[in-house]
Amino acid sequence: MTPPLRVLVHGGGIGGLTLATALARRGHRVDVAELRDGAEALGVGIVQPSNALHVMRRIGVLDACLAAGFPWEVLTVCDPAGATLAEIPQPRMGDVPAANGIPRPALAKVLSAAAGEAGAAVAFGTTITELADDGEGVDVTLSDGRTGRYDLVVGFDGIGSPLRRHLYGDRYPPEYTGFANWRVTLPRSPGVRGVVMSAGNLRAKALLTPITEELMYLGSVFAEAADFRPDPARAHEQLAGRLAGFGGPIAEAVARVTDPASVVYSRISQVTVEEPWHVGRMVLAGDAAHASTPHLAQGAAMAVEDALVLAESLDAAGTVPAALAAWEERRRPRALWVQALSRAVLRQETGTPTTPEEDELLKVGVPGAAHVLVRPY
Repeated sequence: MTPPLRVLVHGGGIGGLTLATALARRGHRVDVAELRDGAEALGVGIVQPSNALHVMRRIGVLDACLAAGFPWEVLTVCDPAGATLAEIPQPRMGDVPAANGIPRPALAKVLSAAAGEAGAAVAFGTTITELADDGEGVDVTLSDGRTGRYDLVVGFDGIGSPLRRHLYGDRYPPEYTGFANWRVTLPRSPGVRGVVMSAGNLRAKALLTPITEELMYLGSVFAEAADFRPDPARAHEQLAGRLAGFGGPIAEAVARVTDPASVVYSRISQVTVEEPWHVGRMVLAGDAAHASTPHLAQGAAMAVEDALVLAESLDAAGTVPAALAAWEERRRPRALWVQALSRAVLRQETGTPTTPEEDELLKVGVPGAAHVLVRPY
């Protein structure tokens, strides 16, 4: 389609800002409505695997991501005592690095700047209050009182997506998996020059991920009751208790966690929208459509792939509905494969029974998945 289309992106996170940048660079008129009060992102760090870095190159921010983060090439696997079992080179997509660890706030800053420089308009503290799609366009009212008519509305609004509720009611609430992620940012140990993963017969996994020259984060996943929350005064002790069976670099990192406020706890939930992800001129993408567990480190990568492929689909198709149909046909199999394998890996690593379908997926394994995901998509 010939630009400019007028596009509203609901959600200014990783996927939403990637889409805003990709579309604005193509000459489309892009508004972003973000409920948060500013661009600052919460959380610790994030891994950008090679397929995500490929997207960052396509929108012009690869160098900024690498400068703000810590690129790496090798995954180190240890036993629970800390002895190295394997050092596995990670595959690349083209000539970008195999992976990059980066603080979430730094990535938010890079993407926010890119969207603004491309010409997208980002409104913080704003959400959609009314929507009406008449087939030719979508009339939107925002919470700040502004109204507008758009050719396309995209919900990159996360696992709790308001746009998903608008389109499908309560049919697809987030499903708690029974597991939660414990993470804490620490000074980087000199030996941590890529992800160091320790797993074994403890029904638990812990890893160290470098995110800058100075910083890394310790992450671990454990089964937790749905109503459990760490004690604000003892979170570091609770984490240490869960990781008591680990030695080596994990134990060394745990010993340095002394501030309970530094521990970030998040429940792991999943969403699978089984109906089409697009209705008329409105579409869900990223976690709003297919949130997965973090066990392949591909959640954000799937979101930025969604964004780039949507921009490419709008380039190629003659109408918005045709572009959305082509986009979903291309994205659904890959995103749901990542989701299913991520969930299977979670079950395997925590000793949870797996289904025959999951057993088939697990034959690919995490190393095999990395090779699948650097193929063209």
